[in-house]
Amino acid sequence: MLPKHRPPTHPGEMLLKEFLEPMGITQLELARHLGWTYARLNEIVNRRRGITADSALAIGDALGTGPEFWINLQSDWNLWNSRKQHRKIPLLKKASASAQSLSGT
Repeated sequence: MLPKHRPPTHPGEMLLKEFLEPMGITQLELARHLGWTYARLNEIVNRRRGITADSALAIGDALGTGPEFWINLQSDWNLWNSRKQHRKIPLLKKASASAQSLSGT
């Protein structure tokens, strides 16, 4: 569930605060381990780049978390930020009837 009054944790912040710092690993060490440039990892940590499926797989392998953890963090971040600019679209009448029939009401 997304928080309502604050942005969700960006995956880069999670990576830095919950993994790298407690493990005593520098960004440069992880970047080298992943075969990435320092800039790529640093951009993720500093919220200038998001987590892609490829990066989620790599980070998940390296840290033993699995890729879903990183993809879900990124998805929450994207959705929360998009909602701030989203213009509500009215529900299609046919979609409303279809949703009612699916819910059994």
